[in-house]
Amino acid sequence: MSDKLTNNALIYATLALNSEVALQREYLDSDDVPADERENEEEMLDDLEQAFMEFVDLYKNRCKADKLLPPIEELLDSQL
Repeated sequence: MSDKLTNNALIYATLALNSEVALQREYLDSDDVPADERENEEEMLDDLEQAFMEFVDLYKNRCKADKLLPPIEELLDSQL
């Protein structure tokens, strides 16, 4: 396996993390979270958000090197 992420892998990972963050937020906003699990679920959201931001930073840096990639805003607004 290559140590370098391809542009497509970086895009898919960023979009997947963005979706997971949204799902986790939706879950935490619902009444479905047991009280004894809320703290753990909030920590999971924090971890997902941190991972997402790290991938956004990687993507932005990749965009500087590869001008053919769409800006992060366009990427996150697009429908797959």
